[in-house]
Amino acid sequence: MQSFSYTRATDLDGAIKALAADPHAAVVAGATELANWLKDGIRAPSTLIDINALPLAGIESRPDGLRIGALARNADVAREGAVRTGYPVVAEALEKGASAQIRNMATVGGNLLQRTRCPYFRETSFPCNKRLPSSGCAAQTGPHRGHAILGGSDACIATHPGDLAVALVALDAVVQVQGPAGPRAIPLDEFYLLPGDTPERENLLQHDELIVAVEVPAGPYAARSRYLKVRDRESYEFALVSVAACLELDGGTVRSARIALGGVGTKPWRARAAEAVLAGRPLDADALAAAEAASVEGARPLPDNRFKVTLAARAVARALELAASEPFDTAAGGPVGGAA
Repeated sequence: MQSFSYTRATDLDGAIKALAADPHAAVVAGATELANWLKDGIRAPSTLIDINALPLAGIESRPDGLRIGALARNADVAREGAVRTGYPVVAEALEKGASAQIRNMATVGGNLLQRTRCPYFRETSFPCNKRLPSSGCAAQTGPHRGHAILGGSDACIATHPGDLAVALVALDAVVQVQGPAGPRAIPLDEFYLLPGDTPERENLLQHDELIVAVEVPAGPYAARSRYLKVRDRESYEFALVSVAACLELDGGTVRSARIALGGVGTKPWRARAAEAVLAGRPLDADALAAAEAASVEGARPLPDNRFKVTLAARAVARALELAASEPFDTAAGGPVGGAA
């Protein structure tokens, strides 16, 4: 049995001071992820700092974009009218994650700090450089069907598990964090780190810092955006491949595109090469084929996950087609016309 102390923070400064005072403290909000860490033996905090009383649950739509508080519940964000109409890729990504019960509890800040579902990381009897540095990576020689084809290293090929982060990376979202040294604004695409030789370090958040909000800039591409998730079963399952696609169109010509992939990278993967080949072109079969090829440039699959190269490329094309032609049904939570 693990023993720990519990404290409830009443203000942001107090929460940060409590974190700074204990290098083994952990923050609890929705606890949907922390509970897994405790059960799996991945974390053994000395103190749990409950931050639910902090005023960080607001969802604010402004002319320059969207500000989502770190304690906003995933279900509330997905239901918010301004999100569904102005940033449908965010609502759709949230609704395809976990279960309704978990979405009612899970927070946006906690969602962005999810850790991989790699079985070698979660099962502590296996060697895992992410869990125990320099112990080895069992996925390199064991079954690895669900692992990364982009951004991996000899030390780690675990995929990032999130859906929301993929949508937010496509939208150029910025994470607002607060610590003893003051506030920091970090572009989400830079917030997540590639594993390299230090896979245990997954993001730029310091131990004594808290995510306080996520800011999503406004843009004409945000409203024409869709999230496609391909998985072994339709509900309560992590992605084999997912794609967030956002388009700015001038007639049938692509003025700009934003594409991010999930389920295939060691971090949410921004497919900038695919975006570049689409700019200034009609979204026809040739452009889609070029985007397919560019989206998986640099992929390094292993035998079990080689299928992800083709699957990801085709998913990119399908997500772009959805963004271009099938508006998100803001009332029912799905595409107009009932497409899957």
